[in-house]
Parts: sequence; structure tokens; C-alpha cells
Amino acid sequence: MIDEVVPGVYDITTQTRPDGGRFRVYLFDGETPTLVDTGLGDGIDRIVDAVDEVGVDPERLLITHGDHDHVGGFDAVVDAFDLETWVPEQTDVGGLRNEPDHRYTEGTPIGDFVPVHLPGHRADNHALVDERRGVAVLGDAAFGSDRRGLPAGYLVPPPAAFSEDVHEGELRLRDLLEYDFDVALVFHGSSVTEHARERLAAYVDFPEPN
Repeated sequence: MIDEVVPGVYDITTQTRPDGGRFRVYLFDGETPTLVDTGLGDGIDRIVDAVDEVGVDPERLLITHGDHDHVGGFDAVVDAFDLETWVPEQTDVGGLRNEPDHRYTEGTPIGDFVPVHLPGHRADNHALVDERRGVAVLGDAAFGSDRRGLPAGYLVPPPAAFSEDVHEGELRLRDLLEYDFDVALVFHGSSVTEHARERLAAYVDFPEPN
């Protein structure tokens, strides 16, 4: 399944789950077409088919963090496409056959993307914000609210069962408010395609208790 979330940004399903969930990657068209994350390794055929269907060949791969459903297909993607690779400097790459071309950290722009380090779920988790498009890819800093049984259209932190420090993860969401975006792309649950920053601000900027 391919969904053009906003013009030139594609949500590509690499695998589906029995519970209705799915694994996905994002493809950004532009001066340097960019693939964000890789899904699991055995989803490479769907990525290749989607790239052919869309007609946009990725030249760069950005990894948000090192969980297997985000980096498990790294070697397969590198083998399939001629692209440069960027991986957070905090990510353990010992399980990868191909060495990343670049390691990045917060505040170092990668084309139109600005990485924002948002630990909590994992120590290496980064969001990638493209303010020109008004789009933020959140890694696993947040899930779509419908992944937790709530109405779609909002963002919630990942559950404690999937987080190293759920308290830090929730507090660090505030860092995203320094950036301008209207769309928040997530990997679990539904992305928020309008008013994402406003809705996140309403969640994190609650009144202090008396």
C-alpha cells in the first residue's frame, strides 16, 4: 500500500500484521530523494515495487533509531539502491553488514531535514523535521493515538512496555515545539496530517497542578 500523505511524501507499507498493524517507511521526493527507515529486512520487495510505482529513486537513507522494525532492512535497502546512508551516532550498528556512510546527531541539518534527539523510547531515537514542507517524521517518539485505542488524529507517547524511559520520552516531546510543522508522520498508528504541532502543544503544555 502506498499513500501520498502530502505532495511528494509517500507512506509505504512494507508488511502487515495479524492485528491490523503494519510496518512502514517514508519516501520523500525532492532534490535528494530520501527514504526514512527501512522496515524489516523481508519487506524489501515491497519497497522496490513502491519505488518503481511512484517513480522516485531514493538517493539517501535516513534512520531514526535502531529498533529492528526501523533498521532491520538496512542492508537489503543498501543492496537494492545506490544511496548514501545516515544513522544516529548513538545507534549500535554492530548488526549491520554495511557500514553507514554518515553518523548524525541533533542540530546537524541533512538536506532539508533537521534531526531532533528525542530519547525515552530508545536512547538513539530522533525526529526528522522538514520545516520547508511542514512535516516531522517522529521515529517512535510518539504513536498515532488510534494505536492506543483512542480516536485518530492525535499523538501519544509509546507505552512503557516499549520504552526505556517513558517519563523522559514524554517530557522531551516538548522539544518538538521549537519547530514549525503541520504534519507528524509516525510508524505506529495513524499519522496526524493537519494541526499536528498545535495538537502536540495542547498535550504537553497542560496547566501545572495547584
